[in-house]
Amino acid sequence: MTMTRLIMMLVMLSSLSGCGYNALQAQDENVNAAWSEVLNQYQRRADLVPNLVNVVKGYAAHEEKVLIEVTQARAKVGSVQATPELANNPAALAQFQAAQAGMSSALSRLMVVAEKYPDLKANESFRDLSAQLEGTENRITVARNRYIESVKAFNTTARSFPTNLTAKLFDLNPKPNFAVENEKALSSAPQVDFNSEKK
Repeated sequence: MTMTRLIMMLVMLSSLSGCGYNALQAQDENVNAAWSEVLNQYQRRADLVPNLVNVVKGYAAHEEKVLIEVTQARAKVGSVQATPELANNPAALAQFQAAQAGMSSALSRLMVVAEKYPDLKANESFRDLSAQLEGTENRITVARNRYIESVKAFNTTARSFPTNLTAKLFDLNPKPNFAVENEKALSSAPQVDFNSEKK
C-alpha cells in the first residue's frame, strides 16, 4: 500500500460517518444475501431434475435425446462453481447465466415431451414434481428480482458522489447484474406479415 493511499485511508477513517462507508457495507451484505437466495433456488431446481427425469423416463423411454439433454444441462450447471465471488465477476456471472438458460431450455423441452403422454401427466409423482418445479421457477424469478434490486441499490450508492470516493478507496466496485438473454432480439420489433399465407 502506498503512503498516499494510507494517508487517504486515515483521513477517510476519521470521517467515516458521512462518507457512506456503512451504507456501502450494508448494501454489499444485502447483495450477498440476495445472491445466496438466487443460488439456493437454482440448487432446488437442480435437485428436482433427476427425480423428474426418472419419472418421465418410465413413460417416455424412447424420448432419450431429450432426457440426455436435460441430464447434460444439469451437469453443465453443476460444473459452474457457484461461489459468492461469482457475483462480482462479470464473465463468470455470464457463464453461470448461460448454464442456467440451458437448463431452462432443456426443462421446457422435457415438459413438451410430457404433453405427449396423458398417462404421464396423470401420474401423481409427475404432477407433484411439476408443481414443485413450477413453484421453484417462480422462486427463482423472485430471488433474481431481489438480487437485481440489491445490486441496483449498491451500484447507485457506489457511483454517487461522495460515496463513490469511499467506494474507490475501499475497492468496492459496482457489481455486475443479470442480463436479459437475447437482448438484441428483444430490442427489435417482431415482424408481422399477414400476406405470407395468401398465395
